[in-house]
Amino acid sequence: MGILRDMKEAYPIFRERDPAIRSYWDVVLYPCFHAIRSYRRAHRLWLAGHTFRARAVSQRAARRTGIEIHPAAVIGKGFFIDHGTGVVIGETAEIGDNVTLYQGVTLGGTGKEHGKRHPTLEDGVMVSAGAKVLGSITIGKNTKIGAGSVVIDPVPPNCTVVGVPGRIVRIAGAPIPRESLAQDLPDPVLDDIRTLANQNAALKNRVTELERVVSALLPDAGPSGKNGAEV
Repeated sequence: MGILRDMKEAYPIFRERDPAIRSYWDVVLYPCFHAIRSYRRAHRLWLAGHTFRARAVSQRAARRTGIEIHPAAVIGKGFFIDHGTGVVIGETAEIGDNVTLYQGVTLGGTGKEHGKRHPTLEDGVMVSAGAKVLGSITIGKNTKIGAGSVVIDPVPPNCTVVGVPGRIVRIAGAPIPRESLAQDLPDPVLDDIRTLANQNAALKNRVTELERVVSALLPDAGPSGKNGAEV
């Protein structure tokens, strides 16, 4: 039977990535298992041109499991979603082999793109709980994305990414200074702080220059009044 074959294939993957699993039959208790089975069926229907039926299958699975996978997405072997509630995978997303997602992950678009508008995750990528990977970007092999991160720029292989917006903090296990990549990743809050700091410095320089001009024109002027006279 198909479900027994799928259980046999899924068990070693689930067992490797979730120590909570204790038996072969625990596989059927995972929403991920049923979501992926439904996705495979919906994807076949989508490729055959039965797009409405494919969407119907995927929407039923989303209501039942809390995991929404568009039937047009491309997903490789060894895919695993731990817990899974709130996971959304967009239409043009591409996922390689042995990728792991956790609950609340979104592989979505930015709303400003057409055509390929969802991310590509290469082999071995792990995306932690609540992270958002947005836009037509590529996340390189074996990259890890920290919980709650928002990633909007491409990431090379073997990196660790954290924060909002996502910043690369490790490459191939070696830590790197945050500031070394600041120019590559947009940070609106940091940009505003820098703008205010520059404006404040310019204002101070202007005040200093005006004080020098006033002192030159009115050498006896002081804080007590004109020409040093008391008010």
